[in-house]
Amino acid sequence: MVTAHPLPEGFTEIEVFAIGTALLVEALLGFCLNGLTIISFRKIKELRTPSNLLVLSIALADCGICINAFIAAFSSFLRYWPYGSDGCQIHGFQGFLTALASIGSSAAIAWDRYHHYCTRSRLQWSTAVSMMVFAWLFAAFWSVMPLLGWGKYDYEPLRTCCTLDYSKGDRNYVTFLFALSTFNFMIPGFIMLTAYQSIHQKFRKTGHFKFNTGLPLKTLVICWGPYCLLCAYAAVENVTFIPPKYRMIPALIAKTVPTVDAFIYALGNENYRGGIWQFLTGQKIEKAEVDNKTK
Repeated sequence: MVTAHPLPEGFTEIEVFAIGTALLVEALLGFCLNGLTIISFRKIKELRTPSNLLVLSIALADCGICINAFIAAFSSFLRYWPYGSDGCQIHGFQGFLTALASIGSSAAIAWDRYHHYCTRSRLQWSTAVSMMVFAWLFAAFWSVMPLLGWGKYDYEPLRTCCTLDYSKGDRNYVTFLFALSTFNFMIPGFIMLTAYQSIHQKFRKTGHFKFNTGLPLKTLVICWGPYCLLCAYAAVENVTFIPPKYRMIPALIAKTVPTVDAFIYALGNENYRGGIWQFLTGQKIEKAEVDNKTK
């Protein structure tokens, strides 16, 4: 006989089911789209360029976010976290690692696009590999800090998934949050802002806009901004006064990143989309060289 676990405090049955369903849909859609991006890069020779290696990096990171969401969705349907405290720490670390790697890879793509359009320099394989490795190692450094005592991973308000514990708001949390947000949100955001502003000015001079230069930064702010605001609010006020179900909303918004990124950097890119079409249908794309620059 299956034991029905009690509902998490502050949630109704329909709310728990709705959150689990939302996480599952986000995970399935994002994983399929980014998985298609990864497989196409592997199978289509024309897609294997230094610039598209950075697209591969963000697709790998976003697949990791989707796996994290899959686990959270499964636990939500169970109404409890079945993997213990060690599993919570691993889940929190994996979620942070892939999220930070996704943001870092987005900034790397912005840097590459700036040099392609504004300085007319082409990205070399050695530079692309170095940027990808740095993005992941940098993300790993910040993600491991809570495991070593600077910051802490704990349960989300629903208690069916784990993330950075923002409930205490003590000095340990505040110092970690300040450093984390500076190096992993504000600096990448500044790189994207300056890079895409320069590209936009270049496009305006030529009168030919090859892609939407405002979309990548808007995605960063809209998808990750609410979660960052929640964490920042927790640094100055007792965040537990906010009902648990409302504190889950920023996490759900953040989990839309994999799907949005796939449309921006792969499906929203004419040449990469052509490579995906070739993989799915076998029809050869016309342009010989496919990169992530044009739309």
